[in-house]
Amino acid sequence: MAYEPITALLPKSGGHQFVMYGDSCSGVPNALHERTFAEVNAIVKRLAPQPGFILFPGDEIIGLTPHPDALRKQWKHWFEVEMAWLDRQKIPMWHTTGNHTAYDKMSEDIFREVLKLPDNGPADQKGLSYWVRRDDLLLVFAHTLSTGLGGEGHVETEWLQRTLKQHADAKYRIVLGHHPVFPVNGFSGTYQREIGHEYADEFWNILVDANVLAYVCSHILAYDVQVHRGVLQICTGGAGTAHRMPEGVEYLHCIQAALDENGLRYQVLDTNGVAREQLQWPPTPTAAPTEWQRIEDGRSDALFTGLIGRGSVAEFRVTCRTAPNPWAPEQTLFTAHSPETIAPIWLGTRGPKQTLTLIVGRQPGRSPFYWFGPDLVAASDFDIHVAFYPEMGPGGILYRNHSEAVWTSFKTATATGIENVKWPGSWNVGYGQHGEHDRPFKGTGLTLRVRQDFA
Repeated sequence: MAYEPITALLPKSGGHQFVMYGDSCSGVPNALHERTFAEVNAIVKRLAPQPGFILFPGDEIIGLTPHPDALRKQWKHWFEVEMAWLDRQKIPMWHTTGNHTAYDKMSEDIFREVLKLPDNGPADQKGLSYWVRRDDLLLVFAHTLSTGLGGEGHVETEWLQRTLKQHADAKYRIVLGHHPVFPVNGFSGTYQREIGHEYADEFWNILVDANVLAYVCSHILAYDVQVHRGVLQICTGGAGTAHRMPEGVEYLHCIQAALDENGLRYQVLDTNGVAREQLQWPPTPTAAPTEWQRIEDGRSDALFTGLIGRGSVAEFRVTCRTAPNPWAPEQTLFTAHSPETIAPIWLGTRGPKQTLTLIVGRQPGRSPFYWFGPDLVAASDFDIHVAFYPEMGPGGILYRNHSEAVWTSFKTATATGIENVKWPGSWNVGYGQHGEHDRPFKGTGLTLRVRQDFA
C-alpha cells in the first residue's frame, strides 16, 4: 500500500531539518517492539524532504542481557534489518547511551564497538560521551549512566562544560542524554527516572550559562516539553517501546524539527502520520505593553470563550506587595468560575512559603491538577508574568519575573496541560468564587493584566 508523503517543516536557508525519537527497545526478530518500531519508522520514511540527520537518545535495543553475543546479535538485527532502510551515509544518526544498552562495563564496551561514535569525550567515556559539530550547530551527547561514576543516573559535568565553552561560537547548541533532568508526567526518582539529583542543578546551570537551546532525552515513555530558565527539556520516548507513561495519554511518535534564526519549530507525529502536538520556541511577543488589558471582577467570557485550545495563548501580569508576615492559608490572585462547579481555574499562593500555585479542575467530581511556581516572600513587591501556553502540554504553565526574558515551567505531576479546559464565565481578583471572605489576598496593590496570543 502506498502512503502519501508527510510534509516536513523546513528551516530558512542555512538552518537544520532533523528528526528526534528514542526508546524502541527492539533488536529481537518477530517480537512486539519490532512491529511497533516499524510503525514509527514508517512515518519517518514518509517525511518529504527527508531529514538532514536523526537524533536517537537511547534504548535502541531491549538489551539487559548478561551475554555479550546476545547483545551483539540484537544490535546487528537493529541496524541491519530494522534500520536497513536508512542510508546512514546520507542521513547520519547519532545516539546516546541508555539503560537498556549501557548498563554495565560489558555493555558499554559493546556500545563503543558496534556504534563507533566519535571518541572525543572524556578519557574514560570515549565513544560514550561525545560531540558533533555541523557548521553552526553543536550537538553534545552526555553519558547519563557512567559505570565509572556509579552507574545509572550518574553523569560527569566538567567535560560537558569545557566542550560547550570550546564551541562558544556555535550559533545553536543542543545537549542530549538518556535520562531527564526534570520529572516527566509525575514519574520521578533520582537515578532511576532522572539523573542523580545531586547533579541536576550543576548540570542545568551549565546549559543555562552556555545558552543551550534544548536538552533532548527519552527514558520516560512519553512526549513532553518543558522549559527551565530558558532552556527546553524535550523528552521523546515513543520510538516503539509498547508501554506508555501513562497509558491512554501518551502515544508512539517521532518529532520532526526545523531550526533556524527564528528558533525551533517541530511537529510530533503519531503512527498515523498525524501531528498530534507541535511547538514553536522561543515564543515571539507580538503585543506592546499598551495592549495589556486590566482585569477587574466580572465576566471572563469577554476575554475567553469556550475551550482553551492549543492555538490560543494568554499571558497574565500580576503585580502586588505581599503581606508583612507569611500567610499559609490559600490566598487568591484570581479565579475563573461558574456556579455549577468548584472553580476550574484558580491562581494564588498556598502554604507557609506562599508558593505560587495554579489549580485546574478538568471534570466535576474529579480531583484537580496542581502546578507550582516560585515562593512569594513576605513583605516584598512582585511583578510576575504567568503564561498559559497549551501547545506545551503540562509544561505550558510558565512564569518569569517582569525584568527577565526567559521562561520557566511550573512544576507539576500531571500528564496533561490546560488544553481543552472549559473557561468559565466569571472571575474574581483577590478573592475566591464565594466572595470577598473566600481565600482573600492578604497583601496590597494587587493588579491583574492580560494579553492574548503572545506567541
